[in-house]
Amino acid sequence: MPTKIDYDARIPNNVDLSGDRRLQRALEGWQPKFLDWWGEMGPTLRTHGVYLRTAVSVGRDGWAHFDHVNVPDYRWGIFLAEPDPDRVIGFGEHKGEPAWQQVPGEYRADLQRLIVIQGDTEPASVEQQKLLGLTAPSLYDLRNLFQVNVEEGRHLWAMVYLLHAYFGREGRDEAEGLLLRNSGSPDAPRILGAFNEETADWLAFYMFTYFTDRDGKYQLGTLKESGFDPLSRTCEFMLKEEAHHMFVGTTGVDRVVTRSAELIREHDTFDIGGHGGIPLDVIQRYLNFHYTVSLDLFGGETSTNAANYYTAGLKGRWQEPRRKDDHKLTDAAGSLSRPKADGTWETEEHAAILLLNLDLREEYRADCQTGVNRWNKILDEAGVDFRFVLPHPGFNREVGINSGHHVTPDGTVVDERTWLAGKRKWLPTPEDLTFVRSLMHPVYERGKIASWVAPPRQGINGKPFDYEYVYLS
Repeated sequence: MPTKIDYDARIPNNVDLSGDRRLQRALEGWQPKFLDWWGEMGPTLRTHGVYLRTAVSVGRDGWAHFDHVNVPDYRWGIFLAEPDPDRVIGFGEHKGEPAWQQVPGEYRADLQRLIVIQGDTEPASVEQQKLLGLTAPSLYDLRNLFQVNVEEGRHLWAMVYLLHAYFGREGRDEAEGLLLRNSGSPDAPRILGAFNEETADWLAFYMFTYFTDRDGKYQLGTLKESGFDPLSRTCEFMLKEEAHHMFVGTTGVDRVVTRSAELIREHDTFDIGGHGGIPLDVIQRYLNFHYTVSLDLFGGETSTNAANYYTAGLKGRWQEPRRKDDHKLTDAAGSLSRPKADGTWETEEHAAILLLNLDLREEYRADCQTGVNRWNKILDEAGVDFRFVLPHPGFNREVGINSGHHVTPDGTVVDERTWLAGKRKWLPTPEDLTFVRSLMHPVYERGKIASWVAPPRQGINGKPFDYEYVYLS
């Protein structure tokens, strides 16, 4: 299978689409519907060119090309990582067998479900961020927003290709459904709760791209281990693009914290709202919210579905090849902390294979802690006596063993009255949201930036911060 991307085709691809006329016609039939969806649900702000990264190869070196692109003309396409002809399944009951190039009949429904759930998240974030371009704090940030959006659109293409190529009529129907559901729709919402939340301001966008896109990294990482080789190679290439989305989140929060610290020192007060900055306690409440709704994306702590996916070889663990066990988990065990009605916690022992969602969530939690450490280092270096904290995994949960319990950010199980009394300290209040949105005024002048965020330390692809990343007129 060729790895060079064919950009002369109507749909850029490296899957030899021209050699499968039936699939080509099917995808060319889906393409206008995708473009209609993009026109209706994609970015509201109209531009005349954005400095975008476009994939030109799938190899390890030199895979991206940068240039100004008219966004509706972006060449969305189908790119799979280079194949490994000797690849074998790395876990489960099929461990050591050659990776599947076609869908095994007994796992067809499960694989299709996994692909649909992953595919449903991709257009959702575009829909959630639809209006953000109207309030971008700089041209640099506006460019990054569009980069994230077009690549989420391409990730949708990646999942739709798998549905069309390997799942027949049912797959084509599911591909149609990915364009019919919409984030926050009362009639046809997106499948996962976090993708129906509003991303109404840029602090929320930075938090989303740090916490929620990081969940995407871990989900893609487990699908990359799949015994179904086309899914594995698709997710491997998606992870390349996803890294930039998390960079946007990491450095975005960095810059907000940096600017807040500057204003605190300049005015000798933590109450910097009146000086055009975002107070640190507001940032903490945003962190609490976006982290916890992202934790819900990992599902219940114990899961027979996850166990079955693992045993079948459909979805592995994060960095499966590096795990030092039998990769079957037939005899392994693990523990789980559960809140009790009397306000205490109890520890339960379970078979490790039932705790795979918890295993993945713990990998994610440790990764998120690195961001908190990073933001605290900024405060420490600025001499600001405040520290961000990652809340307890039981806090503010709608999914899993903690749902239905009231757990404070420090892990104390409390009654409803105590929870309601403390909620305004822990989660963004309507006043917080109104205040942050009051700061969201567009800054479209080259080299200028909004009052509440610091400029980046460096631009994109070696360009300076004052580069004209977006043509607006």
